Amino acid sequence: MTAPATTQTAVAEPAAPTIPLPAMIKIEAGSFEMGCSNSKDCYDDEKPVRTVQVAAFEMSKTEVTFAQWDACVADNSCDNYKPSDEKWGRNNRPVINVSWEDAQNYVRWLSRKTSLNYRLPTEAEWEYAARAGTKTSYFGGDNIGKNKANCDGCGSQWDNQQTAPVASFPANSWGLVDMHGNVWEWTQDCYHNSYKGAPEDGSAWLEKNCESRVLRGGSWYSLPRGLRSALRNGINPSGRNNNIGFRISRTL
Repeated sequence: MTAPATTQTAVAEPAAPTIPLPAMIKIEAGSFEMGCSNSKDCYDDEKPVRTVQVAAFEMSKTEVTFAQWDACVADNSCDNYKPSDEKWGRNNRPVINVSWEDAQNYVRWLSRKTSLNYRLPTEAEWEYAARAGTKTSYFGGDNIGKNKANCDGCGSQWDNQQTAPVASFPANSWGLVDMHGNVWEWTQDCYHNSYKGAPEDGSAWLEKNCESRVLRGGSWYSLPRGLRSALRNGINPSGRNNNIGFRISRTL
């Protein structure tokens, strides 16, 4: 007598947890003139202009969002810090009230979860990507235009009031959005009050005791001149504010 056939049912393995990954855009290698020399709005810390060679890298299309940050917190990382959204909304709005140190926690977590090398962009990478091959004050010309960004005087519905959802405005020619306005963005570099002695290879300009880190891009609270591609700002790396966020890069 033949024993009845047995049917084996595979037990499904639990699905690996998914996290909302920032969309990354490859930025090709190239050189550019970093700094400001052709505008009445130039500041001394934007000089002297120098040629910088930048290696290929990847940069997030948008600023890191609350949804992406909150995934880190939900994974018991990012120091379990849940920054206030000022009652403006979370999800696809840029995360705010995050310090340079908070941003470092996020990129370390994301690198660990994905086994990829995420980091903050260097200041040179940031300006190279923001310009997208242009030499004007903004990627679209020497005037910011109307409803092309979120700032104090940009003509958007969010001007001088609050952040806008990411990707609410046109991208530059390399596909990056919100490089002008919305929130200031942390970069890796220490702040220096001029470019004398700055690296020319696109690397971060660092030192042992870095009292200030560089912010780029301006915010919803800035005047249009504060959104220029060349403009720089520097504050304490522990500083948190409702007009400060960040975007990320990845080494290729």
